[in-house]
Amino acid sequence: MMVKLSRFVWLMLLVCGSQMANGAHSPNEIEINKLMDGFHEDASAADFDSYFDRFVDNGYFLGTDASERWSVAEFKKYARPHFDAGRGWTYIPVERNIARNGEIAWFDEQLDNEKLGRCRGTGVLIRKNGRWKVLHYSLTLLIPNSIATEVGSLSIKAFP
Repeated sequence: MMVKLSRFVWLMLLVCGSQMANGAHSPNEIEINKLMDGFHEDASAADFDSYFDRFVDNGYFLGTDASERWSVAEFKKYARPHFDAGRGWTYIPVERNIARNGEIAWFDEQLDNEKLGRCRGTGVLIRKNGRWKVLHYSLTLLIPNSIATEVGSLSIKAFP
């Protein structure tokens, strides 16, 4: 049931995703939105090859933990057993902002995750051999200012 619901959500995102972030889009923005929507869909489906094909070989992924600064090669080693077991991670794009200068683009996006709530992804993309690819992706938790001091004292200071 959950797989069917997840696939329905992804189908709706694919149909509506290009319209979601900024209204009218240039061809590059449409391509970038497809890249990033597919990035999240592949992670949710635990599709290892398609997910990592979206990165350049010398790319980096930064996770929510301070220790999670992985080259693509390191990130593959981390992700392989999870994806092989069919356990990906599901972040549903809610909003995305894209800027571009030539063959480089950067973006920020808000994402929903069942366990973590609202998160933010930021990244740098590079156009290589006619395709946009992820050079750098960073995932962060969005912590409301009203509880930031408490969260900082509970987690960040305790686990440097």
